[in-house]
Amino acid sequence: MNESWYRHIAALRAHLALSPEAGRVRDLGVVGEALDPDVVEAVLEEAARFSADVLVPFDKTSDAEGCSVEDERVRLASGHAEAWAQCCEGGWVAVDAPEAYGGQALPLCLASAVQELFDRGSVSFGMLPGAIRGAIKLLKAHAAPEVAEAWIPKLASGKWGATICISEAEAGSDVGRIRAKAAQDKAGVWRLTGEKMWISYGDHPLTERIGHLTLARIEGDAAGTRGLSLFLVPNVLDNGLCNNVHVRGIEHKMGLHGSPTCAMGFEGAQAVLIGEQGRGLPQLFSMIIAMRLNVCCQGLGFAEDSYETAFDYALERRQGGRPDAPPVPIIEHADVRANLLSMASEIETLRGLNIAASALADISEFDQDIDERKKATALLGFLLPILKNAGAEAAFEISAKAILVLGGAGFTKDWPIERHLRDSRVLAIFEGTTGIQALDLVKRQLTGARVGLLEFLRCARDECAASKEPLAQCAETLFNALESASIWLSDPAREPLEVEAAATPTLRLATMAAQSWIALRLSSQEGEQDAAAKRLTISGRYWLKELEGQATRLLQAIYFAADKQSLWST
Repeated sequence: MNESWYRHIAALRAHLALSPEAGRVRDLGVVGEALDPDVVEAVLEEAARFSADVLVPFDKTSDAEGCSVEDERVRLASGHAEAWAQCCEGGWVAVDAPEAYGGQALPLCLASAVQELFDRGSVSFGMLPGAIRGAIKLLKAHAAPEVAEAWIPKLASGKWGATICISEAEAGSDVGRIRAKAAQDKAGVWRLTGEKMWISYGDHPLTERIGHLTLARIEGDAAGTRGLSLFLVPNVLDNGLCNNVHVRGIEHKMGLHGSPTCAMGFEGAQAVLIGEQGRGLPQLFSMIIAMRLNVCCQGLGFAEDSYETAFDYALERRQGGRPDAPPVPIIEHADVRANLLSMASEIETLRGLNIAASALADISEFDQDIDERKKATALLGFLLPILKNAGAEAAFEISAKAILVLGGAGFTKDWPIERHLRDSRVLAIFEGTTGIQALDLVKRQLTGARVGLLEFLRCARDECAASKEPLAQCAETLFNALESASIWLSDPAREPLEVEAAATPTLRLATMAAQSWIALRLSSQEGEQDAAAKRLTISGRYWLKELEGQATRLLQAIYFAADKQSLWST
């Protein structure tokens, strides 16, 4: 584990100490005891060591070897089983699961930091425990007690696995068009039939059993999303026999070669109804919330490793300078420094936002104050589409910038950044594309009651007013622009197509505003600072310096996007 990993640990530790939301979790005591500084340090260092020593070499191997299907079973790259065994032995599979089920009961903000470290080593590997953690939350919230007690301890141990099965041909983001059907047989057993696609780890030999959390329509129920129910479909039945669950094949992808993406067939497979009939999609959001936060962790993992690789390279690579003197490290060149500062500010503001949102999830669940729970829930709802998309875009854009720092070397497989660029592009697709996240934000958060937006503006403006940062006014301008965009989008006279066309630039504006909220926090630190705190402060100030003129430009982009709809009629 080299010095860059210790810098990564220090940054995460600094964010956890600085975040008021994490401080609130610490004060709750329910899961907050794990945020003791000594515990945080030990957890992060062990997670980083596992990632650096085990996952980094595995990721390179699995990218080269990929996955295959033999006799309807997925074959994984060499070393995957050994890495998974070490993950299970270390208790890393479900670090935020309740102790009663065999988990470590870490607060989500610390669990997210662990996930980010794992994803720096290998997102392909981290997708399996990420799905398991989401499944545990869903089953804990909605499954019958006997189902939860049977499944959650096995999931937390890593002996059993889980997937989320939503997408079908012609029914991806348009979930209401799902054709999978479920009906009870004469014995009262639910039977599920249908085809699902894009299923990460739909099959593999790492676990004894895989539970597919699957959306299907019970025969006779309403069309659209309101008629969908949620089922747990195991690939192996309680009696040890195989269920009628089949691997149709795997996708041959641009990246994430170590993670099998399967097409699955269910042929009258035995299933267990989870929760209420016809409430499948709302219940599934217990898992989707966790998985969208995971996407941000994945993005930060890619971005951090690309940045650290570029930073270390810039310290060593020598070129340019006075012709009558030895060449200088390229970090002394202004353009390289600007690139590195831009990457660092993007990472640190997004990391702070992810830590805050993860802590809000714990506050919304554990806080005894009902008003605090409601405010946390509202703010988390506002931040989720922002975090999911921002993580995806940061991973790709920072990897692209890092390649430029390395020049021709960055374009080769001698360095990991070209792999990060390939692997990270899918983050903007799965768990809802950029366009879907934008529509979710606009239609659920920026129009109508706007509870989440108003809570965000209250928090952000309060911190802005209390800040001594001279650049605070830049952030305030963005907050005002976001409120103006919301009012404009909420105009009853606005055509639906205008609102939809303006959704993606609105998501960009909201993202800038949310990261500016964190930038204020980072730049306003007081007192003596260690190296990690200085990095956060500099990153926050650099972000705020880049804001001048951004609010007006982004608002104009929103108005222009809506106006462009008229071009389609010409």
